[in-house]
Amino acid sequence: MTGPLTSGIATLCHEIVTRVSSDAGQQVRRISNRLHDPLRVAIAGRLKAGKSTLVNAMIGRRVAPTAAGECTRVVTRFRYGPADRIDVVTRDGDRRSLPLDEDGMVPARLGVPAARIAYVDVALTSDRLRDLTVVDTPGLASTDTAGSARAEQAVGIDDDSAGEITAAEAVVYVFTQAVRADDVRALEAFHVASARLATSPINAIGVLGRIDTLTGGAGDPWPVAEPLARQQAALLARTVGDVVPVAALLAETAEAGRLTGADRDALATLAAMAPADLQLLLLSADLFRTRPAPLGAGQRERLLTRLDLYGIGFACAQLAADPRLGTGELVRRLSAASGLARLTATVDQTFRWRSDAIKAGWALTRLERLASLDQRSRSVVRDAIEGALRDPAYHRLRLLDAAQRAATGTVPLPAGWEQELIRLATSDDPRWILSLPAADPAALASAAVAAAGRWRAYAVDGAGPAQARIAHVAHRGFHLLAQEVRRCRT
Repeated sequence: MTGPLTSGIATLCHEIVTRVSSDAGQQVRRISNRLHDPLRVAIAGRLKAGKSTLVNAMIGRRVAPTAAGECTRVVTRFRYGPADRIDVVTRDGDRRSLPLDEDGMVPARLGVPAARIAYVDVALTSDRLRDLTVVDTPGLASTDTAGSARAEQAVGIDDDSAGEITAAEAVVYVFTQAVRADDVRALEAFHVASARLATSPINAIGVLGRIDTLTGGAGDPWPVAEPLARQQAALLARTVGDVVPVAALLAETAEAGRLTGADRDALATLAAMAPADLQLLLLSADLFRTRPAPLGAGQRERLLTRLDLYGIGFACAQLAADPRLGTGELVRRLSAASGLARLTATVDQTFRWRSDAIKAGWALTRLERLASLDQRSRSVVRDAIEGALRDPAYHRLRLLDAAQRAATGTVPLPAGWEQELIRLATSDDPRWILSLPAADPAALASAAVAAAGRWRAYAVDGAGPAQARIAHVAHRGFHLLAQEVRRCRT
């Protein structure tokens, strides 16, 4: 799971591990080992925002409990393993193994008081976890005092619980219908504890969750969800890079294989009802449970827990239009209607690419800290770091730091320049960086040179000291981009 930058840092660690003290050598090995771990994405948000349901959808298995219990009040890490296994890791380092419950989920009771648990380590054979580790965090904003205290611990006051969160390269923050002030504070607190890039749209996205509840009944939520997500994205422009609408329950049911052939047949029975009768049945959950219908109470409750009213209505519409529709195709359409594909694409295209630079930056920070604490190893470690940073490839780390400062407003830049810097720091596509989607290599090289000159002129005339430092970093970044475009052209 290493990219070119992390591979270089891993090589650096290998070269110095035998030249430093034994204590420092152990730390260097730990840093090197971490570079080979899969991308870690932390799922955060307020209590009952649908985080665990989203986790299950991303994993492709219903394994994270969605009802409040002991296991929802602690950090839980889901990673790939050769066999399913749960370890409850306590604050003193002990591990207590547990089996999955009879439904294949993390047990509601962990056998250890939540206050003693550092995190729950869940290894699963899910292929989706081969290159992705998902960290489910407790609710970060609670209406009860005890819950709030636990949430505060989870985002950084409690070192043991925060330790797992600090390993995340990316954050997915789940909102409900409206962004509240404590959502923003919780996200900022989470970033302070967890992210190498602090509060930044560079490594965080938002999810507008439970969109299937926006319209009531079985109404189509997307005409409401899309503009609301854009509104939230604008409100949180300095905190998350995008806000993606998702119907997490639909996604969980489809991705975890929870819809059976019998469920499909039950939905087909509903779809055959008179349209007016079906429409009345789907106005509310109470009506769906109590109105006369050709399904028993158990079948109706099962459909509600898997699809809710919007999903039931959507599935019935698909089956009414095509009564021969099979279970597999119906599940595929439900997944598409959930919006999960866009979230998955965002994680794949954004976080996975950036994780190479973020991990490398994290490793260099740890090595610098090691050099400051271990006098016997100081010169060896610092010489190695300085040698690595002379490689132009590692200018990406300086660009990410500069983009983070601009994106969070720490260092204000002229209108439009901030976004240009973020594009430069977070992409390797010159056409996207330069906003020239149809340009040929010669035009791209020329535009990169012009951008480098513009940033250099700003650095020496009109910028304050902080802006000038960022401008010099951007100037070199565009200069290197022009060189790369020319090299690819020849």
